[in-house]
Amino acid sequence: MATFILVHGAWHGGWCWERVTPLLEAAGHTVIAPDLPGMGQDTTPLASVSLELWARFVADLAARQPEPVILVGHSRGGIVISQAGEYAPASIRGLVYLTAFLVQDGQSLLATMQRTPRDPALPPEFEPSEDGTTLSLVPGAAARTFYNTTEPAWQARAAALVGPEPAVAFTTPVAISGARYGSVRRAYVECLQDRAIPIKAQRMMQADLPCERVVTLDCDHSPFYAAPDALAEGLVGLAEHFADQAE
Repeated sequence: MATFILVHGAWHGGWCWERVTPLLEAAGHTVIAPDLPGMGQDTTPLASVSLELWARFVADLAARQPEPVILVGHSRGGIVISQAGEYAPASIRGLVYLTAFLVQDGQSLLATMQRTPRDPALPPEFEPSEDGTTLSLVPGAAARTFYNTTEPAWQARAAALVGPEPAVAFTTPVAISGARYGSVRRAYVECLQDRAIPIKAQRMMQADLPCERVVTLDCDHSPFYAAPDALAEGLVGLAEHFADQAE
């Protein structure tokens, strides 16, 4: 059985995995779904947060487990697991990008976003704080962009829990190498009805950095709420794939 470390995306916390965690545990897997520093219930000041801090937090968590883990990064969490893969490749059995930013060395999340302009018909999703250090979702953005195929009750729950995101997460380039990051297997879970990272952008990133396996889900940007059973099934299948390859 595998150990999954589930890394949430922007504005979210470990709470977002609440529908998937019990399904993976019921299948016999160990699940760790932390709040990244400064996010969710973690009290780290956002002003002290950086991509390096997040990635080292995840890498250290992976290194403390008895066997190599599977890191699952959602959305912005993709850059966190990539950087963690650079820091601790021996502690990671596989990287799973869940409709996530799969970013090349030296590129930032923002630079990658700008390569695939968003639908101009959609209103802005977030706005900066007065000092520009954090980004907050505008009212209605979560339901409209992240949870567009999610049941209304779950939309409302998630929208009530999202919080500010440090702007540095969008602008810091990843620093990864073929020798370390490139030695870790990776897979992608793409979502066809995603409005935050449209399928065109997801597949552009996969073309830039090919993954050895791709799982396709017909849902929005948040399959942990919109399609938890299908997501859990896909993750279990990827765990089996990584285990077979490791033997």
